[in-house]
Amino acid sequence: MLIEYKGGISIKGNILFFKTVEGIRYGEKVVIRTDNRDITGKVSVLTEDITVIEILGESSGINPQDVRVRFTGEPFKIPVSEGMLGRILNPFGNPLDELGSIIPEAFLDISGEAYNPSKRLYPEEIIYTGISSIDGLNTLVKGQKLPVFAVSGVPTDQLVAQIVRQIKTGSENRATVLCAVGVKYETANYLIEDITSGGNFPKTAVFLNLADEPPVNSLISVRSALTLSEFLAFEKGYDVVVVIYDMTNYCDALREISSKRGEIPGRKGYPGYMYSDLASIYERAGVLKGMKGSITQIPVLTMPDDDITHPIPDLTGYITEGQIVLDRSLHQKGIYPPVNVLPSLSRLMNRAIDGLHIRWANQIYSAYAKAKRVEMLASIVGETEISEIERTYLDFGRRFEALFIKQGRYEDRTLEETLSIGWDLLKLLPESELVRLKKEDIERFIK
Repeated sequence: MLIEYKGGISIKGNILFFKTVEGIRYGEKVVIRTDNRDITGKVSVLTEDITVIEILGESSGINPQDVRVRFTGEPFKIPVSEGMLGRILNPFGNPLDELGSIIPEAFLDISGEAYNPSKRLYPEEIIYTGISSIDGLNTLVKGQKLPVFAVSGVPTDQLVAQIVRQIKTGSENRATVLCAVGVKYETANYLIEDITSGGNFPKTAVFLNLADEPPVNSLISVRSALTLSEFLAFEKGYDVVVVIYDMTNYCDALREISSKRGEIPGRKGYPGYMYSDLASIYERAGVLKGMKGSITQIPVLTMPDDDITHPIPDLTGYITEGQIVLDRSLHQKGIYPPVNVLPSLSRLMNRAIDGLHIRWANQIYSAYAKAKRVEMLASIVGETEISEIERTYLDFGRRFEALFIKQGRYEDRTLEETLSIGWDLLKLLPESELVRLKKEDIERFIK
């Protein structure tokens, strides 16, 4: 029989401070009873004297002295099921789409289980997004963690929706999980309408956390999405791609909760443990020995003040395997998706693509980098003052942005189409400039 304890110490927002009693465990599920309702909570900090409980619901009007708290002795779990695919869910795995209830196949701890590093396999299979700047030059690999670094003012939500609609793992047994974290209602409405119109939606689960919800829901929603992903991947054999948008909202929620707990802040006011907290999310991805499924992560974050050295992108870069960088100047030119391929990087792509693709990508990178240097020079001295070869590179750069990077929001390019566009662009350059290609490559694709 569970014992109810009456009377808390104080409450700050959705944080209830309670006197520690014997037998409590960190992460334990809690039921908080008020005069007219029961609210779920979670033990988030546990000291010898004080227990901090995160209230997972509306906390307004609660008098801490009148609450009754029941510690369940169980970790915080959510229901999981294959039936969640094709559904819109709240941060706790319950349906929001009014399509009926979902029969759970299991209840799993949202904290997940640690992966044994010795059981991991090296990611080596391509995942296709249908977006040339990613598939061709920053190839996503099954089991990889490849974040998108966005800036304010660019259509990040459109790119997120396109990735979710078009993602392909090369396997029929595939699934996509989108976790929308702390998004505005208008953004949520757009994402749902756009994603549900695509053919991938029956194999997609959407966890929706709105900006007006308590900050703890942002933390819960990401872990709930990953818990379902692990169930689908390692219990049902799915190749799962998890898209998390926006991790900046997640980190801001973490900072807000940390402040209410009275913890000592670190860089930019974020808690000192944010690195390990982000690692506990990003490391829930990979390919494991003896498991048919896999988990690939695409966390999306908006860089505060466009600062790539800000703690959120900085720490994310340490943990993940590359980055896709969005650029406002490309967006201002009318280029979608505004992916700046020069600072973008996929550290695992060379293990998944063949030698020809590697040489092609290296040549494209080299030519575009020279084109951007020439563009800067021409802006200073004028195009009439640069050499003929420099004008050729300038033309290459403009065509590359207009024909390769730029594509429609509903344009799903195959890898063959992406490579073909690249080969046609390289034909603009003299053969003497194609130093990254082999002679047989030039004979086959350029002449």
